Amino acid sequence: MTAVTDEDQGPGNVKGEGKSRGRGAGVGTSDGAGAGRKDGRWDDGLIARRAAAAEAREAGESAPRTPDQDEAQPQVEAYAPADGPLPTRLDALRELVGLSRARLDRDTLAEAGRVLDEAAARQRLSSRHTVIAIAGATGSGKSTLFNALAGAPISDTGLRRPTTSQPIACSWTDGAAGLLDRLAVPGRLRRRPHPGPAAFDEALQGLVLVDLPDHDSAATEHRDQVDRVLALVDAVIWVVDPEKYADAALHERYLRPLAGHAEVTFVVLNQTDRLPGEAADLVLDDLRRLLDEDGIALGEHGEPGATVMSLSALTGDGVPELREMVGRFVQDRTAATRRLSADIDAAAARLRPVYVAEGRPGLGERAREEFTDRLAEAVGAAAAGQAAEREWRRNASRACGTPWLRLWRWYENRGLPGSLDRMGQALTPPEEELTARQRVEQAVRIVADDAADGLPGPWAQAVREAAFTGAQGLPEALDELAVKAGVPAPSKRGGGTETGRDAVAGTPPGGRPAKPPRPKWWPAAVLAQVSMTLLQIFGGLWLVGQIIGVLEPGLVTPALIMLAGVVGGPLVEWSCAAAIRGPARRYGQDAERRLREAAAGCGRARVLDPVAAELVRYREVRERYVTVTEFSTTGR
Repeated sequence: MTAVTDEDQGPGNVKGEGKSRGRGAGVGTSDGAGAGRKDGRWDDGLIARRAAAAEAREAGESAPRTPDQDEAQPQVEAYAPADGPLPTRLDALRELVGLSRARLDRDTLAEAGRVLDEAAARQRLSSRHTVIAIAGATGSGKSTLFNALAGAPISDTGLRRPTTSQPIACSWTDGAAGLLDRLAVPGRLRRRPHPGPAAFDEALQGLVLVDLPDHDSAATEHRDQVDRVLALVDAVIWVVDPEKYADAALHERYLRPLAGHAEVTFVVLNQTDRLPGEAADLVLDDLRRLLDEDGIALGEHGEPGATVMSLSALTGDGVPELREMVGRFVQDRTAATRRLSADIDAAAARLRPVYVAEGRPGLGERAREEFTDRLAEAVGAAAAGQAAEREWRRNASRACGTPWLRLWRWYENRGLPGSLDRMGQALTPPEEELTARQRVEQAVRIVADDAADGLPGPWAQAVREAAFTGAQGLPEALDELAVKAGVPAPSKRGGGTETGRDAVAGTPPGGRPAKPPRPKWWPAAVLAQVSMTLLQIFGGLWLVGQIIGVLEPGLVTPALIMLAGVVGGPLVEWSCAAAIRGPARRYGQDAERRLREAAAGCGRARVLDPVAAELVRYREVRERYVTVTEFSTTGR
């Protein structure tokens, strides 16, 4: 039978009408054949259907239902997969794509999005039907095999190449219109099997067989149609011949990339009638070897593999066995589920480089502590603690020291050149120390690299961007926190805004000196120091009075009193210095701790938390990816 062409359509086409009438009684040559035969008359041609309808009306009977009317019936049974991992995997893949849109480019997620769209489209259609495409190269005999399975010459066969220019479909049962619409098979190329054993085979009920154009056709549009339909059908029968079964175009373009779809793949070596003796077995063994190299053959330990067999569609040898296997495959009604699962596996395999990390990436406690240490160093927490400790001791010396020593220090603080305080306030040359900003940038860069280590490229980039974005303004924020913490903020060496005097004296820029709290025993020490000073003055006046003759001579007593004051004053000062050593150190450590905690809190809020959020996001998509691949049926 020849396929119906555009010239054969239309009620007013005399040529088409003549062809239909002239061939109406033929066994398999009518243009409209394939829908069934009643009373020796083909009833699927347009003019034949109209003639049948007219005869029915004349006889007072209802017109027979035509394939067009059948296709107009609504789909009464939507795709409802059995309980299994497919719905879970689809949901996980959908969530994976949704969570990744902000981190991955559109091209990376395109294949996963296509799989989700096609899965949704397939699930809206009938689950009672299994769509199987017959594909092959030019001259492989796929149309002959198509006709043999259908039991009627539906698809054109012949020496003219290419013979098949558009997909031709044959449906064994009603309700497949939606599936054929999805494949974009024209209504004029939709057939029904010839009444006979093939048409009434219970095992084939629900089969939708599609004959495709040649995958190696010289016409580009033919190859495009093959690629489009192969992406939508539930299964495929690849027909190869003894001459081109090892064609690189077949293996490299189709079989090898679709190795994950082995469960829904049949590979048939056709035209075995042309091979003498044991040559068919040898060719079949070599075909199996090539399929094994493609990764599509049955595994040694029972892994899913393609069904491989040999037959002759022309003589019918091996066709019943293929029909039986196809029937079992159709009645199993899992082809669509297997196909969608294989599509998910293929999409997940392409996404693996952007979701699977090397090692165990993350932000460990050690990395956090090192980041805090670097920020504390950048903000000068240790220097601030030392300055606070020196300030404590300085205040203690001023309060508990002898008046003469305090006068001398006051004289030095008047700004005379060469004073010790002035020398201690000298700043380190800028070229010898890193600036605070550089230290902060270095700390952020190191912690970002630690967190991104081992992550896939897009997620590593997202972690670094989160760290560097949060680090903007971090040096200024650390300076503000140092002032709010009430501790001496260190100088921004090499370009800071604070002066060295402020840094050492613990004076915030433009503020007043921060005086450390005094312990409760300081008044007693001050009173003792005043008493020692009074003894010195009293003993001195006594000696002066004796020298000028106002008082009676007697040097021992006033000398001892004066000596007690002279010795007691430094002794009190030394005792106080020893007593304040511990509190001063604790005060400095507390100042360092407060500034360190302030710097750590600022760094955590601006850098560590955004980085941790990105890592949590990665772990979420990683969990979704694991769910997608956990129930893989192809081992990918």
